[in-house]
Amino acid sequence: MSDAIKGNILTPSGWISGEITFDERIAAIIGSSADPALNEAVYILPGFIDLHVHGGGGKDVMEGGDAVHTIAAVHARHGTTSMLATTMTAPPEDIDLALRGIGKAAAQRGKGEARVLGAHLEGPFINSGKLGAQPPFARSAKLADVEKLEELAPLKVITVAPEIAGHLELVKELSDAGMRVQIGHTLGTYEDGVAALGQGARSFTHLFNAMPGLHHREPGMVGAALAHGTFAELIPDLLHVHPGAIRTALRCIPNLYCVTDSTSATGMPDGEYMLGRHKVMKCMGGVRLPDGTLAGSTLTMDQALRNLVGLGLDLADASARVSTYAADYLGLPERGRLAPGAFADFVVLDRDLNLKAVYIEGELL
Repeated sequence: MSDAIKGNILTPSGWISGEITFDERIAAIIGSSADPALNEAVYILPGFIDLHVHGGGGKDVMEGGDAVHTIAAVHARHGTTSMLATTMTAPPEDIDLALRGIGKAAAQRGKGEARVLGAHLEGPFINSGKLGAQPPFARSAKLADVEKLEELAPLKVITVAPEIAGHLELVKELSDAGMRVQIGHTLGTYEDGVAALGQGARSFTHLFNAMPGLHHREPGMVGAALAHGTFAELIPDLLHVHPGAIRTALRCIPNLYCVTDSTSATGMPDGEYMLGRHKVMKCMGGVRLPDGTLAGSTLTMDQALRNLVGLGLDLADASARVSTYAADYLGLPERGRLAPGAFADFVVLDRDLNLKAVYIEGELL
């Protein structure tokens, strides 16, 4: 027997006041078009999709083992229904350990956990001159190196610095193999960015962070993203990126989507935590290295949604940027939208956008 809930339902064709019936997938959405501002019913939105998650609940993806299961459960409680567990730049043995853990979590979703779709390999194929909070183990790569890693876990997204010798060719090879390549942790120029997009790169890793900024005579990688990007990820914690820069990106990049870049400190009290091989400190709402460098975040996707609405986005637009566009980027038409046949991944929010319920593939957390 299917379950059902009622409220203001955000569908691909707009808001419907009515009922959604479902089991693992959505069976039907029944109702009529309505302006949700005209009634007091709850909001029912697609579940959040986070493509950049390093940790949560005191656990870090790089620990391997069962750490990813704990992380997936923490983020599920904040409305994330699907996610990519994200690695750090690290020695090969550390990355192998992390990917084995990701592979197991991707193969079997635990009760109360977000669906782990696979891995985002944020390092090590980045520029050693733009590490940000990444440990100093950057290196170049060839396709065979990535293929070995793919045996351990499904690699859905790979961050690459395209200016490194051989990496433009790698971008094309990875793209041709069906992987999503995005530009990040880079010292590349505007021209490098345009060239990488021409070879199949499709997004930018935490836009504005760990890449050359925009200057009117040297547009830099940010300029390439703003001028040519269709997709890009951005951290809307209001620490990593100024609200004015967020608004600029929203006007320029049609399918800008939000990520948390969350660390093991997410959902935990202030104190010292691990981010890969780095010790980081959570304090004053952020996570930093001892030198003050931002080192990921403690953001959750429900707060990301509220931050976007606080910046002036209407709820439907904000919802797309924490869900639908990420699914579109990965090529997953059965996630990130509320429509018959799609997975029953959705969140129920009160009028103040606080979570009331989370459903993952029909399971109520």
